[in-house]
Order: sequence, then C-alpha cells, then structure tokens
Amino acid sequence: MKKSEAFFGLLRIPVDAIAVSVSLILGYKLRVASVDLVPGVQLLEPPQSLPPLDVFMQNFVTPGTMLFFIIASFLGLYALVTTGSAWTEIGKTVLASLLWLIAVIAWFFLIEKQLFYSRILLLHATFFIALLTISGRVLVIIFQRTFLQVGWGVRNVISVGEQPIVDGAKQTLEGDVRYHYLGHVHTLQDLTELVENHQLDLVVQTDANPGNNETTNLIEYCRSEHIGYAFLPPVLADSPHQLRIDRLGLVPMLRFRPTPLDGWGRILKRLFDLVISGILLLLLSPLLILIDMAILLLSGWPIFYISKRVGQGGKKTIRVIKFRTMVRNADDLKKELMEQSHRDDGPLFKVKNDPRVTGIGKPLRRFSLDELPQLVNVLFGQMSLVGPRPHLPEEVLQYGAYERRVFAVKPGITGLSQVSGRSDLKFEEEVRLDLQYVEEWSPLLDLWILWRTVWVVLSKRGAD
Repeated sequence: MKKSEAFFGLLRIPVDAIAVSVSLILGYKLRVASVDLVPGVQLLEPPQSLPPLDVFMQNFVTPGTMLFFIIASFLGLYALVTTGSAWTEIGKTVLASLLWLIAVIAWFFLIEKQLFYSRILLLHATFFIALLTISGRVLVIIFQRTFLQVGWGVRNVISVGEQPIVDGAKQTLEGDVRYHYLGHVHTLQDLTELVENHQLDLVVQTDANPGNNETTNLIEYCRSEHIGYAFLPPVLADSPHQLRIDRLGLVPMLRFRPTPLDGWGRILKRLFDLVISGILLLLLSPLLILIDMAILLLSGWPIFYISKRVGQGGKKTIRVIKFRTMVRNADDLKKELMEQSHRDDGPLFKVKNDPRVTGIGKPLRRFSLDELPQLVNVLFGQMSLVGPRPHLPEEVLQYGAYERRVFAVKPGITGLSQVSGRSDLKFEEEVRLDLQYVEEWSPLLDLWILWRTVWVVLSKRGAD
C-alpha cells in the first residue's frame, strides 16, 4: 500500500466527521429558525420539543456521527485502497445517508419508544449529510488526483504472460491516473530485467497456471521482492461483471453467473411480472373481449393461436398464446413461402406483406395487440414482461453455443432487441442485444424497455 493511499484513506474519516456534525447542527439551527428551505415560504410552526443545543450535541450529534461511521464502514467507504470509480463512492455515500435515517427512526421508535425531536430536522439533517459528505469526499478525490497527476502515489504496473492482457484491463491501466502501465512482458526473465530500472508495485499475470513452474516462480519472485501479485482469470476474462468471489470453506473460488438476474433480483422480477400482468389483464379485459369478438366475426374460429416456443433453459417448450392473425392453415403454407423470406442472415423466417395475414390480423400485428394474450403466459411464470424473443424449436436446432446463451432467462413479451429495431434487425445484432440484456439485467433496464416499447409500438418501425 502506498503512503499516499493510507493518507487519503484516513483523511476521509475527519472529513466525514465534520460533514455529519455540521449537517446535524445545521438541521437544528434551521428548525430553531423555523426555516423550510423554501425561499419566501413559511410553513413550520415554532419548535416545541427541541432540547438545548449543548444537550442536542451530547445526546444526538456525537452518537449520530458515530452511527454514520459504523454504517459507512460496513459499506466499505473507509477502505484505504479503492479500485472503484468516484461515482461508486458517491452512490455508497447516498446509501449510507439513507440507512442512517432508517437507523435513527428505528432507534427512537423501537428502543426509545418516542418520536424524534423534529421530523423536519431529521429530513434536513439527512439531506445535508448526503450533500456535505459527498462534497467532502469529492474534494478529497480532487486533492488526491492532483497529487497523482504529478506522480505521487501512482502504482507502477506490468503484465506478464504468453497471452496478451485483455483490452478492458489494458485500457483501464493506460487511462486511469492511479496507474502507470509499463507494458507487457512474456517471461519472468524479462520481468527481472525490467525491475532493475523501475520500482514495481504490481505484477498482473495473464495466464496463471498452478501446475506451471513459470507461475510458481513468478509468485515466489514477487514475494521475495515485495511486489504485489495478481492474476486475471484465464477464462471468462471478457465477462468480468459476471464473476463473483465465493468460498468453499476458507478457499476462495471464482464463480461465473450467466446473468445477474439471480437471487433477490429473480424474486423481485417475478413479483413485478405477477402484479403487472394481473393488473393489465383486468384493465384490458374489455379490449380483449372486443378483439375476441372481432376475430370470431371476421376470421372465424379459432380465436387464439398457440405457438410452441423454447423456454428458459433451452430444453423444454412452452405454449405461447397469441391472437390468431393468419389464416387457419398458415403453418402448412409456410413451407411454400420459405423461398420468399427476406431474412437470409440466420434461421429466422419473415415475409414482408405476408399473404397469410388476415384482414383483422393486420391492425392487430401493426400495434402488437396480437401479443396481449401472452400476459397469461407471464401470469403463470412461463414468460416475463421483458426478456429475449421467444424462439421457435426449429430455429433453435440451428443455434450454436453462443446463441443458446439467451436461454439463461425467461423469454419476454418485449425486450431489448424488440425496442431496438423489431424485425428490421439482423439476426446477429438481435442475438447480441438479447445477450446484452441477459448479461446486464437490472430493474431500471426493464423499466426503460417497457417505456420504450410504448413508443416503438406507436411508431411503424419494423411492424410488418
């Protein structure tokens, strides 16, 4: 660890102490003055239950500051060596402020069994804690980076191995002011020659192999020369956000997750699907009945078309429900139309101005109303509101290992590829977008895709 890292890491402690203490006192002063933080507006009554300032300092400011330290410590905000971005630190600081507010409310409500002195004081204090601690930490970061710009505290790093360092790691080492990347060498002999002219802080091995003498000798050399040693995962180096560190007993283990949609994320997504699909089915029931009647009168029976698609995992098929928008023997006519498919970039079949589409089917397909019955599939857990496109079994037979990665999650009524071009996308681009969703899933991404779906449906892009 560099001395500068220890200095700036420790500097965050008094900076936070000052920021939290000032925030609590400022909240107290504003409540005494009955200030609402709204210029020209007076909404508050004079305070009735505030203690004297010295009592407030002793009974709340001091323990409140210590409470923030405890929460911030658990969030890793006082780590002396940090590898995260400034935005990550800011996000953790905001989270620490909110957890501090929850902890204070819980203490007074559950332990003291009374209300806090003033609710508006508590809200003001929380706001200022977040604002001032973030401001203080930003100043520390700016101060630290100023020293890094002149070379104080920069880590000299070199990569070693027969395999070149992956582009993502190389770009970080070359672009991050905290590192001075000296380049890549292939052997330990090359490294020892370079050490004679440079003071190294970290060696990163790109092809570590515990059964290889080169790896063992490199680790022993770094230990004897007091140089930090690290290695990049020999596999899955291009998917670092999918790797997690677990333990088998005391032994560390790198574990690969096909998707971050795991644990609580999977549960929350299922609850969201369950609630929203149920609400939409109730709200849209009059429209669904009208569409049923229109199809029955204009196109006859059956009203629905059941399509077999490949579900999550890529092994079992699910029965996807859609309003019937084509003639009854559409599947039989598909063989005759195969040569007319304008999709020659993959296994997908698509015909522009498909002659099998019925009169009522055209407006239904135009506004994607034919897919509304899939809300039933979502309700029963076969599909999700958002996910990769449901795939036909005959298409999947032509997929390789790369394309089959999309089955890590449930198929969706809409998805990233659907809102990025619908049927206009090339097959390779569609797969890339679906895999991007699988590997970068988040609740906010789901909400953005749902919002984006509304505008895509209202437009005419890729609606055929």
